[in-house]
Amino acid sequence: MQLGYKNVFRDAKGFPEWKAAGLPIESIPADRARSTSEPEGAGPLYGWPILWTLLGVFAGGLALNLTPCVYPLIPITVSYFGGRSGQGRGKLAVHGLLYLGGLSVTNSALGVGAALTGSLMGAALQNPIVLIVVAGVLVFFATSLFGFWELQLPQSLTSAASKSYAGYFGTLFMGLTLGVVAAPCLGPFVLGLLTWVASMGSPWLGFLIFFTLSLGLGVPLFLLAMFSGSLEKLPGSGEWMLWVRKLMGWVLVGMAAYFVKPLLPSSVGVFILAVVALAAGLHLGWIDTTQGGFKAFGVVRNIIGVAGIVVGVFLIGSWIMIGPGVSWQPYSDEAMEQARRANKPVIVDFSATWCTPCRELEDVTFRNPEVVKQAQNDFVMVKVDLTTKGNPLHEKLVERYSIKGVPTVVFFDSQGKERTDLRLVDFIPADQFLGRMSQARQSSNSGS
Repeated sequence: MQLGYKNVFRDAKGFPEWKAAGLPIESIPADRARSTSEPEGAGPLYGWPILWTLLGVFAGGLALNLTPCVYPLIPITVSYFGGRSGQGRGKLAVHGLLYLGGLSVTNSALGVGAALTGSLMGAALQNPIVLIVVAGVLVFFATSLFGFWELQLPQSLTSAASKSYAGYFGTLFMGLTLGVVAAPCLGPFVLGLLTWVASMGSPWLGFLIFFTLSLGLGVPLFLLAMFSGSLEKLPGSGEWMLWVRKLMGWVLVGMAAYFVKPLLPSSVGVFILAVVALAAGLHLGWIDTTQGGFKAFGVVRNIIGVAGIVVGVFLIGSWIMIGPGVSWQPYSDEAMEQARRANKPVIVDFSATWCTPCRELEDVTFRNPEVVKQAQNDFVMVKVDLTTKGNPLHEKLVERYSIKGVPTVVFFDSQGKERTDLRLVDFIPADQFLGRMSQARQSSNSGS
């Protein structure tokens, strides 16, 4: 297996933490080896999770078509393409694809740019003050969508962006500048998405997420361009679009709660998200008095209202039903020495409250009943909280064990020697963590 690792990893590309710590390539554990088929920096977003994420982003793009800034562009778009219907369905399709492509290029460039600054943004997002500011900005924009104030671009810029140009280039230019025209509605939503993408630091994910958003925003316009007669079936602009604005406002409030969640105790963070979901469901479903003007509107608002309540109840239920977690003790030389005398292996978790993977480990893996049972019976569990700087002991431990970031979980055998092959630098589910615990326990038994 070691030879296989060398053939796959060679210079440990994709595992900078191993290389930076001076650890041998052979020490990369098997479950991390399998994960190299996933994009670097993807974190937990691969496989089914990324599929559901992209479906949600696509649905968000579709919903943005119903905002007051974008919906009025639909008749303009259909009129623009309807004037080219005499060129034949083939050329009309080319115009439509260029329009969609221009929109996708603009938004995808934003996603890639945000991801390329991921290291800078990621470090900034570890600062509680930055997280609070980002959440505050999102709530500020949400108040605009709720109708407390209006966000508008200068009329000259809007007119220049929406000006019609001839030929294929004109169609492409219209797509490129659609985001400018729709900025008052798209901007707040895209801001939160940009911040989230930047925190992941993966250019390909940044491109994929914003490309998917562009498809959700542009596909309905493309289809209406191809089938202009469908415009008559659409409900006219009216008061119902104000309800859609409020829906997007609640989305921003939810994103703000997501960003401040790492700064709060786990139960409080879940409770706040649940309150946001319940408040959104009640407000959008029944409290708001907006009238749609067409029959389907009542059904849609009831569905959204019920969905918000279901999500809120689910979050509260999961909070109530959550089991006890691992019992940690602070690091001390005495604790390490007692573990050696008791012939027990030690697990040291370097974490911080602002670290999302750390919270995932704490809320999911370290609350698994089997993990809790084995941790209590067979291990000494030590926590080093790096949330705040300036602790001399913590700084000494970071240097001693070459900690490059959080989360970092370090395994020691019963003799106090680190099992470098078991070191963990990301979230893993409980079953994989149990495998590491088993290996640490076996090595301790064989050495005793």
